Amino acid sequence: MDSAAPTATPPVPPPATVDLRRAFEESGVAAVLEGLERELIGLKPVKQRIRETAALLLVDRARQDLGLARETPTLHMSFTGNPGTGKTTVALRMADLLHRLGYIRKGHLVSVTRDDLVGQYIGHTAPKTKEILKKAMGGVLFIDEAYYLYRPENERDYGQEAIEILLQVMENQRDDLVIILAGYADRMDRFFTSNPGFRSRIAHHIDFPDYSDDELLQIAERMLERMTYHLSNAARGALARYIARRRAQPHFANARSIRNALDRARLRQANRLFEGADGPIDVAALSTIEDVDILASRVFKDPVADE
Repeated sequence: MDSAAPTATPPVPPPATVDLRRAFEESGVAAVLEGLERELIGLKPVKQRIRETAALLLVDRARQDLGLARETPTLHMSFTGNPGTGKTTVALRMADLLHRLGYIRKGHLVSVTRDDLVGQYIGHTAPKTKEILKKAMGGVLFIDEAYYLYRPENERDYGQEAIEILLQVMENQRDDLVIILAGYADRMDRFFTSNPGFRSRIAHHIDFPDYSDDELLQIAERMLERMTYHLSNAARGALARYIARRRAQPHFANARSIRNALDRARLRQANRLFEGADGPIDVAALSTIEDVDILASRVFKDPVADE
């Protein structure tokens, strides 16, 4: 007796609805955004753009679940702003977010500059660039000061070769790599004008504003808290004056300059305690930055100092 032909299993129809709030919670995106809030003071427009990007990707994934036509969104980005405004930190969080939503396989960040991509002689650039791209695949490649990739004033510059390789990968392997270009806003504008291939492949342009004086003071206190230090009341006032003076001087780099200032204040504090020690020192003394540790900075003596 012939056996009956196997019955084909009918395809499972896509669901009729999707719960975006539940998808948001289950993806872990909420934890990424909360971490960004904890790590970074201010930057409200940046955080809003990250939330909007997360919403776009959640909806894109929901459309896929419901069987709607979709195309993988272009996720390459440009971060513009002055040094020390949190661009690298946000790039790290963006890599985590994209991984949690399934848009990149690994979620790691590879941070590079021109020197990591461009060679010194003929035949050197392509293998350098391809090696970096190999490391970055499945994650995010963050190129800081991207406008230095090509120097047209130098006839022997090999940056154009790196640019051509990057453009090809941005187009052909965008499902497996997200590239973030970063740098000063005005220089990035000129770079995009002279390299329209990059502009056409960048979907998200995010500008990082400078921090206010109050935000920089909050950043300083948070940095010290992580190192189990704190400012005395007098030191807090001194640091506020330092910030107002320092940001008007050359080479100011927002949070980066504040971190450097705190390192020097800790150095002065340590020297003050060592030189003045005539007995045991308690936890309070070891943990407190005093106003003298701030006011000894050259910023209060030299109008063009950048200490």
